[in-house]
Amino acid sequence: METPIILCLKRAEDMTTPRTAYKVNCDHPGSEVAAETAAAMAAVLIAFRPYDSRYSDLLLLLHALQLFSFADTYRGRYDDSVHSVRKYYPSSSGYSDELLWAAAWLFEATDEKLYLHYVAENAAVHGGTGWAVTEFSRDNKFAGLQILLTNVFVRGGGETHDATLEQYKAKAEYFLCVCLQKNNGDNVDMTPGGFLCFHDWHNLRFVSSAAFLLAVYSRYLNMADANLICPDGQLSPDMLLKFAQPQVDYIPGRNPKSMSYLVGYGWNYPTRVRHRGASIPSVFVLPSAVGCIEGFDNCYVSKNGYPNVIEGALVGGPDPREEFYDDRCKHEQTESSIAGNAPLIGLFAVLDSLAADRDKSIKTEISESDSTGKTRM
Repeated sequence: METPIILCLKRAEDMTTPRTAYKVNCDHPGSEVAAETAAAMAAVLIAFRPYDSRYSDLLLLLHALQLFSFADTYRGRYDDSVHSVRKYYPSSSGYSDELLWAAAWLFEATDEKLYLHYVAENAAVHGGTGWAVTEFSRDNKFAGLQILLTNVFVRGGGETHDATLEQYKAKAEYFLCVCLQKNNGDNVDMTPGGFLCFHDWHNLRFVSSAAFLLAVYSRYLNMADANLICPDGQLSPDMLLKFAQPQVDYIPGRNPKSMSYLVGYGWNYPTRVRHRGASIPSVFVLPSAVGCIEGFDNCYVSKNGYPNVIEGALVGGPDPREEFYDDRCKHEQTESSIAGNAPLIGLFAVLDSLAADRDKSIKTEISESDSTGKTRM
């Protein structure tokens, strides 16, 4: 029998109430969390391999393989096993996307064909080539999966599964085209200021993840010297970046309200973020600790700014009319989340890498011009 969740609004660092730990196992499976962890470990493996191959191979790879095997062998939704999460973090898309996502990342990390075979053989039954999606989120990984496997198709090496990989590519391009407003009118909505509008609630997390995928795909196209073909025309790699860039610029302040939705950045940003660590003073600066109910009564509904600035947090953002209310109770606009910040950091990394590549190219051209005495145009 599960321990009920105790509603308590205190800083995590100051909590003294029980912190119940939940687990999934063979009798109570949770394929989403196990497979997603396997995918994350495989991605980290790639990042660490050039610097610490021992850690990468002996630890991450071992556990990633074990977790994927567990997730696939003992299939089941994690919110069926841990009922407490259903209200806040249900697995609406099920676990099929996570299984394919994990296998795709394991192929990237290991180059083992059995994982490529898995995503090909299970493409239809798990929806990888059947779901045409219009978002990429913590719950729905299909767009990211389809774009990752498109890169496998474009760069080659999956020849025996090219027909299936091409189907993944078609679904990836559908997602990109609806974001780019090039899908014959059936597109993601836009705000009056030209900002992508996926949802009324927590929209920025979906915008940051979509812009990240656009930037990544632009890089893939550049490497293949190819264009994206949409129902409303072809788009070059640079055109994808030119669309993604204003979406990025909107977040830190280039928008109709000149509002930065990154906490602590710029001169006009949210000061009432729905985050208990930001909203409640520390026990070290108070005469007595804040109780669970006091946290709600005295801090959560307070109109005062936060006592602690949660630097760099991406909030939910404005509504479809680009109205924004800096109020903790408007959690659809002021709540921060890793689901929003993570793809944004990835997007910044991609853009920074592309800028470095451009600088390198310019320096090379200047060097060649100096050596030949001619200016290249």
